Amino acid sequence: MARSGIGGATAVVGGAVSVQVGAAIGATIFPLVGPAGVVALRQAVAAIALLAVSRPRRRDLTWRTVRPAVLLGGVLVVMNVAVYAAIERIGLGPAVTLEFLGPLAVTLIGSHRRIDLVAALLAAGGVALLTGSVPGMDPLGIAFALTAAGAWAAYILLSQRAGRTLPGVQGTAIASTVAAVLTSPILIIALLGLEPGAIALVLGVGAVAGLLSSALPYSIDLMVLRRMPRQRFGVLQSVHPAAAALAGLVVLGQALAPWQVVGLALVTAANVLAVGVGAASERRAGRSRRVRDANRPSGAPAAAS
Repeated sequence: MARSGIGGATAVVGGAVSVQVGAAIGATIFPLVGPAGVVALRQAVAAIALLAVSRPRRRDLTWRTVRPAVLLGGVLVVMNVAVYAAIERIGLGPAVTLEFLGPLAVTLIGSHRRIDLVAALLAAGGVALLTGSVPGMDPLGIAFALTAAGAWAAYILLSQRAGRTLPGVQGTAIASTVAAVLTSPILIIALLGLEPGAIALVLGVGAVAGLLSSALPYSIDLMVLRRMPRQRFGVLQSVHPAAAALAGLVVLGQALAPWQVVGLALVTAANVLAVGVGAASERRAGRSRRVRDANRPSGAPAAAS
């Protein structure tokens, strides 16, 4: 991964596909436990699996090292509850595409590059097509998806910090445990309300969704973000909307309208333009300034940056 980056890129794309397939599978039990119940199941399964793998030692944990992971646990709850509530109302593809605005905002906020203005306009046009081209699009579902977008932005930043303060996947394990504790009352209430015959189905689907949508991809992201620049990671996240649309179609039978597909493509293109092309332009400009400064006569003023 450190030499070529191919392994890291493959892992990120695989993690994105895993998230969306798991999300679609989890959505199949909405009628039984609701979006919050699915999130609670996911987090419980993820916590059990990751704690068994990472086995964090209590004496190695201090508040300074675990604080990013604890905050990440709270963010996971908000992000997952919000996006599942959005999926229930507007479908998997539109919900995840709107949620994807979070990572894009991490790149665009505070930027003064012209290319980022173009990216922002593309994203705005994509959102307009995605939400306005289908009559009766649920405004509350859109609000839930945008809430998930903000949480996803925080997730990226906190995953980086948790990966730096804790070894292996301990950060993800602790974050998932915090999320599981926070959602445990929801899980208990959801299971108590089920018929005995439905409990096995719910637990089985929840286990699959938890492994695919939480334990595996969160661990991949944490490990990759230790080595991969945030800009490249952001470009690779562009696969999420397409993976969500495909998983929604195959698993849930949710087809997008033609203009919604165009909107999804515009949001994805905006991210690639802002994160990929913009970062490459900045690197080229930086190299040019260093070459000019290296070749200037001694005593001459340095080039303005």
